[in-house]
Amino acid sequence: MKARSQILTMLSGDPEGEPSWVTVMSEGNDTGYFGPGSAVWHVNGGIPVIVAGVRALLMQTLHPGAMAGVHEHSRYASDPLGRLSGTVRWVVTTTFGAKDTVGNETSRVSRLHNRVKGDYQPGNPPEETRPYSAHDEDLIAWVHVVFTDAFLRAHREWGDEIPVEREGESGEDRYVREWAEAGRLMGMTNPPNSVAELEQMIDDFWPVLRADDRVREALTFLTKPPLPRLARLPYAIFIGGAIVTIDPEYREMLGLKKPWWPASFLTRVMLTIISRTLGTESTSRKRAQERIERLEKSGSY
Repeated sequence: MKARSQILTMLSGDPEGEPSWVTVMSEGNDTGYFGPGSAVWHVNGGIPVIVAGVRALLMQTLHPGAMAGVHEHSRYASDPLGRLSGTVRWVVTTTFGAKDTVGNETSRVSRLHNRVKGDYQPGNPPEETRPYSAHDEDLIAWVHVVFTDAFLRAHREWGDEIPVEREGESGEDRYVREWAEAGRLMGMTNPPNSVAELEQMIDDFWPVLRADDRVREALTFLTKPPLPRLARLPYAIFIGGAIVTIDPEYREMLGLKKPWWPASFLTRVMLTIISRTLGTESTSRKRAQERIERLEKSGSY
């Protein structure tokens, strides 16, 4: 039970896995932006998202504007996983919440982003500075594509087949198309709608990306955070799993080496153990299902 509480605290900030922002998933009068049967529910509700969140944070550090915001406006040094749990909150709410609930959460995040601004050095030339804001569309786009890619790659590695909806469209393409709504909610005007578009958009960022001292400092805290003893081994395995799914050129830029041990296999084993410990269905999904069942009974669905 202690291990279960520590895992739930790491992911949601609550030892029971049901902070107030999860409880409100049962409220509202619509199915939300996605709903049961969607690719988004299938992927974002799966256990591999635990690894996906870590992978996304590793990749996110490579954009100097995003890294400047993290370095200057977050407490990642003292609580490197605090950002992960904050991101989990937004992803879970957007995935399972009613539209009003999602709107409230998006507004909360937007208010937090209002103060995230400053200047950063893009690196070419190194003395040049450029202003940034968390509301800049290129930063919103970078965060969206690295998280989308992380969810997809983790599910590809450790999840099952994503259900198909349209003829000629793969399950992975369906997921990217559906999750594009999350990008639009955060202010992205042209999010990717297929895997090919997603991969191209990530590649287009390549000239901007770099790893400097700030990135290396952040990676130190992300790869070896101050965790409770029982959480250290699972997290170390998940870091290894995340690194395995990062393409070699980005892994090299980050200065991360592919583990010598069977990281993908051990990650699958650890995810299975956690799934059996926590249950196959998250509390947030259960609360969302309660909302939808209520709507079905009232004839509103």
